[in-house]
Amino acid sequence: MEPETRPADQPAETLAAALAEQAIELPTRQVARLDDYCRLLWEWNEKINLTRHTDYSKFVARDVVDSLAIAAQLEQGEAILDVGSGGGVPGIVLAIVRPDLKVTLSESVGKKARVLDDLVERLRLRVDVYHGRAEARLARRKFDTIVIRAVARMNKLVTWFEPHWKHIGRIVMVKGPSWVEERGEARHLGLMHELDLRKLAAYNTPGTDAESVVLQLSRKK
Repeated sequence: MEPETRPADQPAETLAAALAEQAIELPTRQVARLDDYCRLLWEWNEKINLTRHTDYSKFVARDVVDSLAIAAQLEQGEAILDVGSGGGVPGIVLAIVRPDLKVTLSESVGKKARVLDDLVERLRLRVDVYHGRAEARLARRKFDTIVIRAVARMNKLVTWFEPHWKHIGRIVMVKGPSWVEERGEARHLGLMHELDLRKLAAYNTPGTDAESVVLQLSRKK
């Protein structure tokens, strides 16, 4: 059955409807857990600014779409470090749709880290929350993949993680159309000589003409 149409400026009334509009199919239990996550996140959002995606349509079109694009590039059982988790995207979404992953959320802002603790506990997720900068966590533990979304420009990311490649398998990040400019900036600064950058996937952000990409950054063999 085709999903019911609605005015473009009217958000979907349920998560299931918003997922159907983007032709996203998930197991019923995962939809329920994502719905629980939305409600808890929006409850916290009234006290502390965590997200601008405060209806189901925006949540799916931005957060779920990006998280699933990352999930498609992750191997079974990988150890994942979500850098700058904020309100939990993509890390909490990944933990829900890919329960095989070993997810750690890192957040340097104390009040946001405390929110993540609460979300993980109330959602009963097997997820670690690290209160501090991701670089400090990497000094003590190895991860297969670091995931990054909406944290910083590429030149800053490369600089931050340069000392920690012995504990990083690869970095997978979501970027918008400015990624080509960011790559050029990082190359101009001489930051990419020892690194390989690959575009793993490209897709249009729903409701816009903007193209998003999933990029992989790794150390040259």
